[in-house]
Amino acid sequence: MAKKIEGYLKLQVPAGAASPSPPIGPALGQRGLNIMEFCKAFNAATQEMEKNSPIPVTITIFADKSFTYTMKQPPVSYFLLKTLGLPKGSQKPGHEVAGSISQDQLREIAEKKMADLNADTIEAAMQQIAGSARAMGLEVQG
Repeated sequence: MAKKIEGYLKLQVPAGAASPSPPIGPALGQRGLNIMEFCKAFNAATQEMEKNSPIPVTITIFADKSFTYTMKQPPVSYFLLKTLGLPKGSQKPGHEVAGSISQDQLREIAEKKMADLNADTIEAAMQQIAGSARAMGLEVQG
């Protein structure tokens, strides 16, 4: 028989750096979950990833206080800023340009992020990422 799901918890945790300190500890602790069990499992699963890249995690909480979790790729904004070497996007998107991104760079990001996007083709994924880039004040070339 399947376990009864009590709820879901969405967090963004730095890869390889999960610790019982806030925000992870309080979020898991108030739901009665084993904090260290999650931290050890998450850090082991993300040890091959780039250290401290933000990883979106969805934790499924069961009635018996056990849990499972699924991880996604880092957000598109993280990939855009990392690719361009920028600390952050524009303060005034649409008025100021923080940088520019090429079609090749968009394709590279789309291929990494394809599993998490709601797109059937690489071209559709590139359009989604180009929209995110424009919203951050980046100029899309081509």
